Amino acid sequence: MKHTVKKTAVLCALFSAGFSASAQNIADTQFKFSGYIKADAIVTDYSDGSLPSGSVGRDFYIPSLTPVDGNDEGTQLDAHIRQSRFRITTNSPTSQGDSIKGVLELDFIVTGGGDERVSNSYTPRIRHAFLEYQDWLIGQTWSTFMDVSILPESLDFVGAADGVIFNRQTMVRYSKGGFQVALENPEATIATDNIGSRETADDNVVPDLIGAYKVRKDWGHIKVAGMLRQLSYDNGMDVDEDEIGYGMAVSGKLNFVNGDDLRMSFNAGSGMGRYMAVNAATGVAVNPQKNNQLEAIDSYGYSIAYRHLWSDKARSSVIFAALEVDNPVALTGPQATKSTYSTRINYLYSPVSALTFGAEYAFAKREVESGLEGDMNRVQFSAKYAF
Repeated sequence: MKHTVKKTAVLCALFSAGFSASAQNIADTQFKFSGYIKADAIVTDYSDGSLPSGSVGRDFYIPSLTPVDGNDEGTQLDAHIRQSRFRITTNSPTSQGDSIKGVLELDFIVTGGGDERVSNSYTPRIRHAFLEYQDWLIGQTWSTFMDVSILPESLDFVGAADGVIFNRQTMVRYSKGGFQVALENPEATIATDNIGSRETADDNVVPDLIGAYKVRKDWGHIKVAGMLRQLSYDNGMDVDEDEIGYGMAVSGKLNFVNGDDLRMSFNAGSGMGRYMAVNAATGVAVNPQKNNQLEAIDSYGYSIAYRHLWSDKARSSVIFAALEVDNPVALTGPQATKSTYSTRINYLYSPVSALTFGAEYAFAKREVESGLEGDMNRVQFSAKYAF
């Protein structure tokens, strides 16, 4: 009985000490809650068909989803709040005089959940979840290969999807000054035959290696990044191959004295696949004529956006982005995306800094290797409250 009492007392003391330490850590940690509520109304007209209900391309523009083989013109109306997001940031001081930063961010786009019949109950998803300590970042956030600051101010979720690097994934990143190097989670998309089949493979054993250098000045910034990756595919039968992929990205933002700015990017490589244009092109294709070896697919893209301030409450952006893919048609098939481009213009008005109303017109065109093509006209209206 005495031993039981002693053990209980020790456990209580340890629990109390741990609770006190946790309480102290919580008391020292700074919390910040931010995000925005955004409502969108979108009217889209396609020249060659339409997208089915529930397609993510109806929530925001995805280059590879513009229909090219429909018989009739299709017009669709969609309204949603799926871009709304919430972000929790923490900052915990350490006894060494520095701090640990944590970020968790959620939104509701590209998820399942309810439909539009009754409840519109969308499932939340994790966008960012990472910690930063000294010069290190560990967790999921924007790829080091990407330049977030050149994304244009657009009502669309991406705004220049055809020509920009756009990717979030888990990584370990080291930063020093303008230099960054990271090991990031690998994944590969593979064209498996010449009738348009595509698979996503997680057979890699080597992380993607990315390095970047960014120069910041009063006039803006320029960033140069390089990516080296292994693309692996094992179908458990007759294919067990690896291929090397690589890419280069140059981007920048130029600030003008009147408050306007110009944002640009150029990206090119072999086997980039999912890194560009929201995975409009596959990274590699299986070549049955060469013992099922993998063949990397070349692609390049670019974007340019000019933002003009009409006043301290109103501004507009003119945006253009394009993608070109050099598909081995005998391996990918004639339905593989050959090229896409989109252009858009908008007007945004903020009566107060936290509230923005906007309207945007977009035109997009997609061509596949068979020569079929289709275009998209879209008008979007939104209201956004940021906090």
